[in-house]
Formats: sequence, structure tokens, C-alpha cells
Amino acid sequence: MEEYLKETEIVDFSNKDVAKLAKKLAKNSKDDTEVAKKCFEFVRDEIRHSGDYKDNITTCKASEVLEYKTGWCYAKAILLAALLRANNIPTAFCYQRLLCSEYEDGVYCLHGLNAVYLKEYGWYKIDARGNKEGVDAQFEPPVEKLAFIPQENEYDIDELYADPLSEVVEALQKNSCYSDMVSNFPDIKG
Repeated sequence: MEEYLKETEIVDFSNKDVAKLAKKLAKNSKDDTEVAKKCFEFVRDEIRHSGDYKDNITTCKASEVLEYKTGWCYAKAILLAALLRANNIPTAFCYQRLLCSEYEDGVYCLHGLNAVYLKEYGWYKIDARGNKEGVDAQFEPPVEKLAFIPQENEYDIDELYADPLSEVVEALQKNSCYSDMVSNFPDIKG
């Protein structure tokens, strides 16, 4: 479990603003499930999804996502991991491979989300991407209510990663604006 609790340059939970928020969200919570729900709802509801709002900035590090209050699904997953790990809750990165026709016809890309280890339930997938019409991700363990259910030629990637995939980090660091990101979404084939 240690690898799912570690701090990295990107999952920078000792950043003063991230640490302060993590502590605030955990205050008066009775257990890890309640802390996880508060962190999830904060990232889902208070951090804008860059694609939905066509924000012309691409954030990567947890502290950047919090500072600018925006991020693609991948960046929102990084902030959520930082908040949860700061509260000593093991958190992994997960992915789905989906058709991204909302942005560009016929293009597949990765969608980033998290899995959190809850003492009462074990590993539980959560998706803080942000709700909108047709997307209703919730935190209702043990039932997983993710933003997307894979359709034909789409799939869940079953592996739980301690770090974001290198393809994802590279895309976030290389593509500085909305149009660059939409033209270069991270993807893996397999």
C-alpha cells in the first residue's frame, strides 16, 4: 500500500495549499470513507473540467490544479490523489479507453479516474471528472457510479497505477492550451 500513499513531484500534497485543503476536508469526519467522499465531491464540483469550459490552460501538478481551479480529467485525478494521500488514504490512478467524439470524431483517448482503498470496502473506483448533462458520477460505495460506462470498442483498463501514466503526464506538460490538448489526447492501444 505504501506506493499508493507516496508523494511525487506531481502528486505534491505537502504543498501548503493542498495540505491545508486536505486537512480542512478531513475535519470532523468519522472515517476514511467520509474523508474520501468530501475530497471527491470537492474535486468533482469545485474544480472545472478544462474540456467542458474550454479553459485555455492545461494544469498537471495537484498544486496547479488547485491554484487555477481547472484541469482535464487526468489533472483532476492527480489533485484528488494528493488530497486523499495527504489524509493517508491509499489512492491509485485508473484509466478507461473511450471514444472522444465530443472533441474530435473517430478519436479514442484515455480517460483518467481514481481508485481509493477504503477499509470497509477495499478498492473502490471514483471519477471526479465533473458532472454535466449525461454525466452523473457519484460516491456511493460499494456501488461504483462512474462518469462513463464503456460502450462498443471502449474498455476499462483494469490495472491500478501508483503514478499517472507517462503518456498522460507528457500530454499535460506538452499541451498548454485547449486546442493543443484536444488534438493530442493521450492514448494507448491494447
